[in-house]
Amino acid sequence: MARPLRFRYSPQSWSDQRVRQEIFKPLDSSLGARDAGPWYAIGGSWDTHRFEMANGDLALFARSGNEAYWMGNTETPSSLWRTDKVDWETVPFQVSRWAHRELLATLHERDPWLADYPYLSWFFLPVFMSKDGRESTRAFFREHAAGFPDASRRETTRFIESILETGALDDYRHVMAGKLGTSSHVDRVRMSAAMAEFIAAKILVDADYEITPEIEVTTGHSLDYRAVDPTANTNVLVEVTRPQPPANRAAAGPVAAVRDTAETKTSGQLANHGGGATLFVDCSSFPDDAWAMVRGEQPDVRHRPAVVYRARPNGHVEGYRKGSVPLELEDVISFVA
Repeated sequence: MARPLRFRYSPQSWSDQRVRQEIFKPLDSSLGARDAGPWYAIGGSWDTHRFEMANGDLALFARSGNEAYWMGNTETPSSLWRTDKVDWETVPFQVSRWAHRELLATLHERDPWLADYPYLSWFFLPVFMSKDGRESTRAFFREHAAGFPDASRRETTRFIESILETGALDDYRHVMAGKLGTSSHVDRVRMSAAMAEFIAAKILVDADYEITPEIEVTTGHSLDYRAVDPTANTNVLVEVTRPQPPANRAAAGPVAAVRDTAETKTSGQLANHGGGATLFVDCSSFPDDAWAMVRGEQPDVRHRPAVVYRARPNGHVEGYRKGSVPLELEDVISFVA
C-alpha cells in the first residue's frame, strides 16, 4: 500500500532537456502525459513543471541549481528511483507552498465541496491526493460521514474541521493524516478508528491540555497521546480504542462490543505498558439505541482509569468514567450518573 505523499529530493542539476528526456517522456510513454504547465508561480530561482496523466495522475517537479524536488501520485520515473524521500516540512518553503497550492487547487477542482473545509483539505492533502488512497479517503468523508451514524456529510466534515482548526495537530500532520491510510477501498472500520484519535484530541484540547501524539514507551509500543496541563503539572498518557458498531461484529450487542474491544486493548498494548495510562473508549460509531444500552449499563472495561464516551458531530460528548481519571474533563464531557 502506497504511503501519503512525500517529496523526492535530487541533489543534481536538471536542465529543460533532461527534464523532458528523463521525466516527461517516460511518463508519456507509460501513462500518456501532458506537460500542462504550473497553475501557480513559485518565485525565486525555481523552475517548475506540472505533468498531468491521462488516468488522472499528477506529478510536480521543482528545480533550482543543483537540487530538485519531485512529488507525484503516479509512477516515479526511473531517473528518480534512488532519490531520498523527504517530508513536507524539510523542503524549502517556496517549494512546499507551491506544491500545496497546486495540489489544493486540483483537489478542489475534482471535489469542489471540500473547498468549504480549508483545514481539512490542507491537513489530509497527503492522503486526499495520494496514489492509491485519493478516491477512498475523500469518499470516507463524502459518502460515509467520517464514520458517524445518522449524520450528514456536511455536519460531520464541519466537526472534523473544527478539530483541525485548533492547530494542535499541525506539527504532526504527516503521521496523523496517514492514519486514514492510502488503501484503494474504503475500510470504514479502520478509518473510523483513526477518527477516534482526532475526537480524543478535540476532547483533550477543549479541556485545555497540550497534546503530543504517538508517545513511545519503554516497552517499544506507542501510546496515542501525552496530555499536559502546565499549570497543574499534570502529565497523562492516553490510549484510544473504538469499538465497532454492534451490527458489524459478532458480539452479542453494544455492551459486549465495548467490553470485548476494551479487553483486546487492555490485554495487549496496555498490559505490556504496565499501567499508568488512561483508556479512552470512543463509541462514536454507535447509533442512538446502541449507545443508550451502553450508557444505561455502563459496563466495566477491565482497565482503570478509563473514560467511555460518544461524540456527536454537533460537538456534544456524553460518557462515563471507571476509576480515578487524572484528567479534568467535566467541561467537555457530559458525564452520566
